[in-house]
Amino acid sequence: MNKTPFEKSYNLDDELLAEYHFDYKKAKPNRFAAQSKNQLLKVVVLDEDVAKVFTTPESVNKVLRALIESMPQVTDGDTA
Repeated sequence: MNKTPFEKSYNLDDELLAEYHFDYKKAKPNRFAAQSKNQLLKVVVLDEDVAKVFTTPESVNKVLRALIESMPQVTDGDTA
């Protein structure tokens, strides 16, 4: 009779380690994770002087939306 991996004896030393060191350079995105098509998040690093004025994401978004509203609208043939 052939032995299967399940018939191996239990090793008491085979426990979870207190700490693991992962090589995140080899990590890949989770292809099974749900991807939201409604919201696209981007991370932007603000300069220190700007971050002192705009301390929350909401304040940054509010000012940027106001700026977008004040900009001239671009038509299909025009470039920004």
